[in-house]
Amino acid sequence: MSSRNTRDPQIIQRDGYVEWDNIWIPLADGRQLSARVWLPECADENKGTLTSVPAIFEYLPYRKRDGTAPRDESTYPVFARAGYAGVRVDICGTGESDGVFDEEYSPRELSDGVEVINWIAAQIWCNGNLGMMGISWGGFNGLQIAAMRPEPLKAVISIGSTTDRYNCDIHYKNGCQLNSHLSWSGVMQCYAYRAPDPLLVGERWRDMWLERLEGSKLILDEWLNHQRFDDFWKQGSIGQNYNDIEIPCLVISGWADAYKNAPPDAAANLPGVAKAINGPWVHKYPHFAYPHPRADFHKEALRWWDRWLKDEENGAEDLPDYRAYISENVRPSIWREFEQGRWVKEQQWPSTNISDQKWFLNADYHLSREAGTARELSICSPEDTGTQCGEVFSLKPDSETPGDQRLDDAGSLVFETETLSEALEILGRAKLSLNVSIDAPLGNLAVRLIDVHPDGVSHRVSFGVLNLAHRDGNASPEKMIPDQSEEITIVLDEAGYRFLPGHRIRVSISTAYWPLIMPSPYHVTARILFGKDAVLTLPVRNVSTSDNKDEIDMPRPDNLDPLPHYKQISPPSVDRWVRKGLSSNETQYNVIEDSGETEIPEHGLRHRYLSSGNWTINTQTPEGASGRSRWTCWMSRGDEWSIRLETEVRIILKADCFEISGDMKAFDDENQIFKRTFEKAIRRDHM
Repeated sequence: MSSRNTRDPQIIQRDGYVEWDNIWIPLADGRQLSARVWLPECADENKGTLTSVPAIFEYLPYRKRDGTAPRDESTYPVFARAGYAGVRVDICGTGESDGVFDEEYSPRELSDGVEVINWIAAQIWCNGNLGMMGISWGGFNGLQIAAMRPEPLKAVISIGSTTDRYNCDIHYKNGCQLNSHLSWSGVMQCYAYRAPDPLLVGERWRDMWLERLEGSKLILDEWLNHQRFDDFWKQGSIGQNYNDIEIPCLVISGWADAYKNAPPDAAANLPGVAKAINGPWVHKYPHFAYPHPRADFHKEALRWWDRWLKDEENGAEDLPDYRAYISENVRPSIWREFEQGRWVKEQQWPSTNISDQKWFLNADYHLSREAGTARELSICSPEDTGTQCGEVFSLKPDSETPGDQRLDDAGSLVFETETLSEALEILGRAKLSLNVSIDAPLGNLAVRLIDVHPDGVSHRVSFGVLNLAHRDGNASPEKMIPDQSEEITIVLDEAGYRFLPGHRIRVSISTAYWPLIMPSPYHVTARILFGKDAVLTLPVRNVSTSDNKDEIDMPRPDNLDPLPHYKQISPPSVDRWVRKGLSSNETQYNVIEDSGETEIPEHGLRHRYLSSGNWTINTQTPEGASGRSRWTCWMSRGDEWSIRLETEVRIILKADCFEISGDMKAFDDENQIFKRTFEKAIRRDHM
């Protein structure tokens, strides 16, 4: 521990475990990272006797002191009582850790993580065996650090993560720029540069905060400077060499999450023991995620840790390669509490129980098993087609999930089956092959696979988008030759879904999907040849469900309210709306969210976040489309300490460039101590 930090950890005796509220982990270059630790009583050296135990390491920029405290407190005590040390570490420059945040999954972040693993393994309370766990950022870097093969790391549980940072994260998707590119840069512009807690670092908190602020950059700048799949995105994308990961990996996600592709991808490609789970959930841990049914994540995790960190013969390696929730009869709603369906298993993945089934998009707008007469149809979608798209990844089962697709289908080409006489069940990635031309060198296509209920309500089951310049890959895009037809294939996201008798299957195609993807520079008309050259391939499950042999039991958590309840000083709120200017042809998509002010009882820290996002577009032209992400974060403790950080990130889409700008303002009490403005134009690269 360093003398420059204020105090030794508070050692808190809990029911069946010991907690250290903060320790300092030294790095070779003199920086220190801040960690919160939960220890089994047997591993507490202050008890007189000590048994070394395995450790679970989680590594994030989201602040252990306040940001992830509720979910940490729902899980690490469970692990500690089961004989594991839990070590939750803040990445460099975040929370109370030294330094300045640099970039997501940077080489420094990953090498620091390896140092931390080796440091934990050397502690008297650790037996040298570690697992790494996390959702989203922590799920990403868990897999990435596993690929670096630190010797003490024996297993990983990765939730809501990816194997491909370019195509399956919040930045780009098949060459299309996602709106989450802007909104997440707004999040991190505020989250990454907040102040440390003076209760832990003492009077140096202000100098540490100013160091962070002075070292800040416009995070969106870096991401927009890499519009192709180049070395920037390949770094940390484990799909570039799956063989780098040799340890067992359990990969989990949900159908309402952006990261649904990673579990089956990992199960199919990792060379060692790899197991996959996809539930119905949003981007949350399975034991408190929506929609129900939830899964007992603690039980699942402990089986994994017991097998690979304690060498217990419990059959974890014999679990099915892929366990998936097959949803059915899902209706868009303002709050999806429960999703109808069942859990199934695929013992091996890829599975021989799944076969390709071809459907033809015919010029009479039917989706049929037989190809009709070839005929060309055209589509030029209004630029605001897509307002029912929902978020790239949903954190709540409300309007963040896709709405009724009939509104977006009004600006799309729509093909539909007859009413189904028997159920059709899919598990995997549908794909659509088309013969297409556009009247411009650049353009996008969006494809949605939809379940149409008997009353017409339409639920988006899966979707895919393609920047046509990226039709042959993301590394070296090539513009289209206007009015020249080419064969293209759009691969949709993973889905597990059962289309019921009495329902219909719909495929919708549009040249816009705003605001989920940013528009191309042109208001494009696409011409598509329908008939035998327009083929939808569905991954149909061939296992009979009449005797339920493919069904499995996924235990649900006993406690359906596992998160601690902190004192709520002011209530949270959220609103989302679309405003269409009938005389201006301008559409605005808006969201505003207030976390409310919360006080953490044990140390009195209060925090509140207020965010707003706005996207604006003209329905007839993409020129001048814009977006804005604004965040304000407050932190305080009684009357003795109060800070505020305000950030805003903006983008305007020009024909040849992205104009980006941003502001940061920091306040100590009500005194402004820092201000910075960013402005830059970045050339559009085949986008």
